[in-house]
Amino acid sequence: MSAVELHHGARTDVGLVREVNEDAFLAAPPVFVVADGMGGHDGGDVASAIVVEEFARLADEGYDPRRGAEVVETTLRTCQERVSEFAAAQRARGVDPRFHAGTTVVVALLVEDEEGPKWLLANIGDSRIYRFTDRVLEQVSVDHSLVQELVDAGAITHDDAAVHPERHVITRAIGDPEHAVADYFLLPLSSVERLVLCSDGVTGMVDDETLALLLADSEDPRDAADRMVDAALAAGGRDNATAVVVDVVGLVTDSEYDSARQRLSLEQKLGALP
Repeated sequence: MSAVELHHGARTDVGLVREVNEDAFLAAPPVFVVADGMGGHDGGDVASAIVVEEFARLADEGYDPRRGAEVVETTLRTCQERVSEFAAAQRARGVDPRFHAGTTVVVALLVEDEEGPKWLLANIGDSRIYRFTDRVLEQVSVDHSLVQELVDAGAITHDDAAVHPERHVITRAIGDPEHAVADYFLLPLSSVERLVLCSDGVTGMVDDETLALLLADSEDPRDAADRMVDAALAAGGRDNATAVVVDVVGLVTDSEYDSARQRLSLEQKLGALP
């Protein structure tokens, strides 16, 4: 795959109300993940940690960039199996017959086809993926939530959804009794200056207009992630808040990469000469 230069920043915070941070994230180029766990301590935090652990394998061991959707689907199924097995084991121990562990997940990883490298995005639940290009913030993922279904049906407006009493009820999650199907999106790199993954602890506290301003005013993705989480805390911090921000800053073709590597090798040899 062509070498893509990425800069990224990430931040998570337990917030001002919760005692346990059930969010988890992975920022291991070219794989990025945010998972928002549900089920309380030893439930949601374990579920989100399982998701991050499984996707970290892709970053560590590598994957076929031309089979991205298949790779992600296989990983999500493994996550589902592990979370379900963990919850069953906890119930078998007599912890609580109603014990449940689950998590949302949003994933971004680089893939490639005959047109070149692209972003493959996937989501389950109401954590979100945005793209920020030409100072415009656009939500790419679609929330798997009760209020989103009501919006789609025309029963309520987007403004209503932001204050709806059941706005935190999600309709898909890793750990559901039945395997939750992910939505997939494929974006050319040229269409994305900056990619944003975040939990609803950010988007539930900070509106999109404010997020766009924070992103526009933050040249460094590390500052952008910090400012997004800080804004969620300043707005009340009622939930765990996590943000991962990724900038595409360069694309090097295979031939350019090989040429650069050859030049470096020659320089090293020349430097070794007396």
